[in-house]
Amino acid sequence: MSNLRNLRYQVKDLYKRLLFLGREYPLGYSYFYPKLKNAFMKNRNLTNEDEIKKAIDSGEYVIKELEALYYLKKYRAIKRAYYN
Repeated sequence: MSNLRNLRYQVKDLYKRLLFLGREYPLGYSYFYPKLKNAFMKNRNLTNEDEIKKAIDSGEYVIKELEALYYLKKYRAIKRAYYN
């Protein structure tokens, strides 16, 4: 029971972090939020701990990809500002 509770907090934390990262999504928050919600609603019926952990790992991967996208966006903006 304690492990399921821990997984629940991990899922909530993942959702909050993805919402935070979605504010700067290139296509806009109005595009990002429904996609995020649908992804979480699709997996809401998972009960097996291994499946939940696999879904959390997948979400962590998405976070890393979003962060890379934002760093690239920042890099390109700085490059445009200082170089021709």
